[in-house]
Amino acid sequence: MGPLFYAYERIEMSKSETYVKRTEEFLEKLSSALQFEVVDVEFVKEAGEYYLRAYCDMDKEGGIGIDDCVEISRHLSDWLDEKDFIEEGYILEVSSPGLGRALKKDKDFIRELGKEVELKLYKAREGVKDFEGILKAFDGENITVETEDGDEVFTKKEIANIRLKIDF
Repeated sequence: MGPLFYAYERIEMSKSETYVKRTEEFLEKLSSALQFEVVDVEFVKEAGEYYLRAYCDMDKEGGIGIDDCVEISRHLSDWLDEKDFIEEGYILEVSSPGLGRALKKDKDFIRELGKEVELKLYKAREGVKDFEGILKAFDGENITVETEDGDEVFTKKEIANIRLKIDF
């Protein structure tokens, strides 16, 4: 699939990045008026369908509710219809990030300091890819997690995903 496949993949990725960036910019402006936090936005293809997902939260007891998501979705949908910049057909979803939210942005790491996390590495470290412990420190590039065996320091680049641990 050589260069043609790679070029197609880069075009798709840059379109997706543009969709996400424009949507995030709108939601950041809307968040001031409606008092919510934009946690993440993604444009992904799953099972042959494109999805534009906005994950939002609120700093209130119980977090964001269904009525809040409906209101955000209505404003976002109206804006997307007006601007009409997404070429592909897609499904719009607005929801909370959930209990086991992924940590992606610097503000996520800072907000969740002191909480339990689970992380998976792209490449095993001494035969281990999965770690869990307390998110102890974050300096913008390095993440320190206090594990059973002591502190482990990871760079953002080596982490495939990191999320809050859910205890049932």
